Formats: sequence, structure tokens, C-alpha cells
Amino acid sequence: MKLSAATPLLIAVALVGLLGRGLLQPDAQAEPTSPLIGKPAPALDLQRLAGDGALPQGEVWVLNVFASWCAPCRAELPQLGDLASQAGVRVVGLDYRDTPELGAAFLKRHGNPYALSLLDPQGRGSLAWGVTGVPETFVIDRRGIVRLRHTGPVTADDLKQRLLPLIEKLKRA
Repeated sequence: MKLSAATPLLIAVALVGLLGRGLLQPDAQAEPTSPLIGKPAPALDLQRLAGDGALPQGEVWVLNVFASWCAPCRAELPQLGDLASQAGVRVVGLDYRDTPELGAAFLKRHGNPYALSLLDPQGRGSLAWGVTGVPETFVIDRRGIVRLRHTGPVTADDLKQRLLPLIEKLKRA
């Protein structure tokens, strides 16, 4: 059986078409889910990096996983500060795979939007939360149930369209 010269080209076009179709499906670009959604937030029994007080109990709060070596983490710090002030919630930071010195220097240099930040040098606390990379942000309701996982840096649009409306809804519930 003899193949024509156009056969490899037709195969390549078909493969590109299938790949493109998969990437353009709405579900292909949806926010990854988390097995924690709807379940109690994992414990965070870790060393304190900065801030005072305990983890929030009986109130809506936000956990943000960051690292000093993460450029997108630095970029989202102003939005996290806005989130805390606009929504009136405590934002807790979880410093992923850092030393206390690097984490503290990062917060001092770039601003600290966290009411409390914890150190997770081996990544054990982050593992319990299912963190796959930094930054990641979670919204926890007053009963301690995880309601949202946001991967990547929090942008002004994320704040306005997803986080603030959800937090307001949870605060009214």
C-alpha cells in the first residue's frame, strides 16, 4: 500500500485540530477543583513566622500559600491587602518551603497583608491542603469548611468577581 505525499500533512492537521479542540473546551480551562471543597480545613500546627493571634475560628477567613522565591506571590500582595480591608476578613499566610529568614525578609521588603503567617519549611502543611504550587488561595467559612481553592496569583478581577462575592455570601450565611 502506497501512501501519498499529503498523508503526513493530513495526519498533522488532524492532530493539531484534536489538540486545539481539547484546549478550547470550557472545562479544559476551568479552575482546578480540590478534594477539600466542602470538607473541614486541615490543621495548621506550624511555627509562626509573623503576626499574632491564633488561626481564625467561627469566622470567614482566607489562607494564602506563598513563598519568598515566587514572583507571582509578590505581585498578588496588594490584592491580598485589599481583600483583607474590603472584605473585613483575616488573611493567613502559609510560607511554603522557605526559611524563617527568607520569609521574614520577603514580608518586610514587599509588605505584609497577613494577620498571621506560618512557616512550612518542609511543605507538610501545604501537602495536607493539596497545594500543587504557589501561590494558592483558599476561602474557609465560619464552620471551618473549605469553600474555594484559587490557583495562581489573585488579581483585581479575581478579587472583584470571585473572592469578594463569595466571602460576602459566606458572612451572611
